[in-house]
Amino acid sequence: MLEKVFKLKENGTSVRTEIIAGLTTFMTMAYIIALNPNLLTNFGADGGRSLWNGVFLATCIASAIGMFVMAFAANKPFAMAPGMGLNSFFAVVTANIVSITGMSYLESYQAALVIILIEGVIFIALSVLNIREKIVDAIPLGVRLGIAPAIGMMLMNIGLGSNAGVYSETGGPFYMMRDFFGSLTAGLAKKNMGGGYAQMVLTVVTAFIGLFIIVILAQMGIKAAVIIGMLAASVIYWAGEAVFLHTNPFASLASASFLPPFGDMAQTTLFQFNFSGFINIGWFTIVTLVVTFCIIDMFDTIGTLVGTASRAGMLDKNGKMPKMKEALLADAVGTVVGSATGTSTVTTFIESASGVEAGGRTGLTALTTGILFLACIFIAPIAAIIPAAATSSALIYVGLLMLSGLKNIDFSDIYQYVPVGLMLIAMPISGSIGHAIGIGLISYSVIKLFTGKGKDVSVLTYALSIIFLVKFFLAA
Repeated sequence: MLEKVFKLKENGTSVRTEIIAGLTTFMTMAYIIALNPNLLTNFGADGGRSLWNGVFLATCIASAIGMFVMAFAANKPFAMAPGMGLNSFFAVVTANIVSITGMSYLESYQAALVIILIEGVIFIALSVLNIREKIVDAIPLGVRLGIAPAIGMMLMNIGLGSNAGVYSETGGPFYMMRDFFGSLTAGLAKKNMGGGYAQMVLTVVTAFIGLFIIVILAQMGIKAAVIIGMLAASVIYWAGEAVFLHTNPFASLASASFLPPFGDMAQTTLFQFNFSGFINIGWFTIVTLVVTFCIIDMFDTIGTLVGTASRAGMLDKNGKMPKMKEALLADAVGTVVGSATGTSTVTTFIESASGVEAGGRTGLTALTTGILFLACIFIAPIAAIIPAAATSSALIYVGLLMLSGLKNIDFSDIYQYVPVGLMLIAMPISGSIGHAIGIGLISYSVIKLFTGKGKDVSVLTYALSIIFLVKFFLAA
């Protein structure tokens, strides 16, 4: 049955490989299950524990449903969840609504969910009408080929730079690249981090041992290299916590609850749209917010799909991915479900690249990850003990592999290497796939226009470039 639904042999894969790939993707992005409600509720301070519980369940459910649509409609191995960056922006918007209207944080949160609902409905319409697919086609081939290596740079930046943070009595978060490797001397690093230095050393050692294990196993032809490396890194980190930090890595499991808080969700987020509060925001602000969410989400999703599909060999000779329409529709459905259950915009995760690298090629990978997200309604405390250092190992490795896409760039062609070069630096620094693509489009259009080849650029490409210019410099 699975063969018939997902066409495993046609895609050169197997049930075992797909399940391992789904589990690999899950392990690299399981952090979102707890981090998303933390961010959206100011770590439980805004709206109380009930809202946190509601957002937690919404994160699991909306992500899973989006992945099920991806699995059965598009048959692609891409995973989805509330997007990082977009959730932080949503939290800021909610706080601003509190200031504008005087409503409570919960009421403002419920009003902001209406914005996400509108965004999702717009995206469903654009996907059904093939408009989003036409936008993908409007991205020049050179820019499209540069998305994958740029995402690789972003993944490495996350793995080395911001994925594993350490706090101590002297502050934080302290990060591997900036505060450990970036320090002039080890003594200075130890002084700056105080009591967190030992944990930082454990984090660095764990991440690199995990990375080397993955590389060595992959070189040996072992398809489960990524997940084995992550598990090995987890064991190393847990042992280090017990032996060197004198803490119990499983202490949180003793007091953890495994019963889903559906009652809290029903009271705070499930279909709890605050339409009257939404209207009080003001129409100009509403339009601005909807457009901003749409632009960021659209190009983040497009960039992730194109970049990851490129690494998996899913693009045709023109750089297009079959069933792009269905893949984009999955993310739109996930966003609508997210608004109805109570979370911010659901988008395709770049961590999907880890599952692709583990051999995932069909929707069975996405289905596996989606089932695991649903299971987290009951086993979230177990997922939460996966150390960030272990996920860093996988992110760095996959990022390195995605850099191989640079071989497809013609570095003798200024119309390719300038946009790609800018994207390579813009994506990790800005933290936004969409913004980096926007910079690539603008540079491509400007160079073509002022070198006498403006007619080579499509009207839609010019339009997209102008939209990004407006967003960067003029949007309120």
